Amino acid sequence: MILYANCKINLGLDILRRREDGFHDLETVMLPVTELYDIVEVERVEGASEFVSKGIVVDCDAEHNLCMTALRLMQRLYGVGEVRITLDKRVPFGAGLGGGSSDATAVILAINDIFSLGLSEDALVEVAAMIGSDTAFFVRNTPQLCTGRGEKMESIELPLQGKYLVVAKPEEGVSTKEAYAGVKPAIPQVRLTEALQRPIEEWQGVVKNDFEPHIFEAHPAIAELKQTMLDAGAIYASMSGSGSAVFGIFNDKPEIKLNKNTFLKITKL
Repeated sequence: MILYANCKINLGLDILRRREDGFHDLETVMLPVTELYDIVEVERVEGASEFVSKGIVVDCDAEHNLCMTALRLMQRLYGVGEVRITLDKRVPFGAGLGGGSSDATAVILAINDIFSLGLSEDALVEVAAMIGSDTAFFVRNTPQLCTGRGEKMESIELPLQGKYLVVAKPEEGVSTKEAYAGVKPAIPQVRLTEALQRPIEEWQGVVKNDFEPHIFEAHPAIAELKQTMLDAGAIYASMSGSGSAVFGIFNDKPEIKLNKNTFLKITKL
C-alpha cells in the first residue's frame, strides 16, 4: 500500500502555558500542504519487519524513525503482524513541517487498512496522538484549529482558496528541544481564532508564532528568509511550527530567488 504523506504549515502558534506533564498548552491552526509530501509504502512480509529509507537522508537509526515507532505501537495495541516500510523522504526535517509525524500517521493508516482493523477516525486520532503533538492532525488532514498539546482538533474554514503558498527552508534546522527551551508562554491579547477572522491582509503582526523571537535571534538566516517573503510581496509570512521552514502566502505566483541550498516549494491553495 502506498500513501502520500503530505506536510503541514502552522497559521499562528500561541504557546499558552507549560503543563504539569512537561508539555505545553498551545493554540494553532494547521493547514495541509498536499503538494509537498513523502511517499510511504507499507507491505506485509514474512519474518521480521524492515524499514528502508531513500531520498533525503534521515538522521536517526531505523528503529527510532517515527515510522517504526508507529508500527511498534500498532503491534503492541492490536497485535498486527510484520511489515516492510519503505520511506521516500522528500519533506525536509528539522523544519516545523511535520514530515515525520505525517509519515508515522501514514503507517498507522496503512496498517489499519492492510490488517482490516476497521478503526474509526476517533480511534485513529487517539492512537496517532500517542506518538506526537501534531501526529493526530494528519488523520483528518484538513484545516484544523488545534489546542491542548495539539491533539484536540476542530475544523476551521480559511479564506485561502486560489492563493499561492511558498514554503522555503534554509540549510540549518531547528530541533523541537531548542524551540521549546527558549519559548516564553503567555496568553495573547488577541486570541488566534479572533485574529484569523480578520482579512488576511491584516494577519501580519497579529497572527504570530511564539517561537519566532528567540529562534530568529539564534538563527538570523530564518528571519532573513521571512523578510525575503514579505519583500517579494507576501500578504502574510511566518515561520512554520518550531522552524526552520518559513512560508509566505501570495495573491499571485511570485518570483523568488533564494540561495541554491535553500529548499523551495511553490503551490496553489
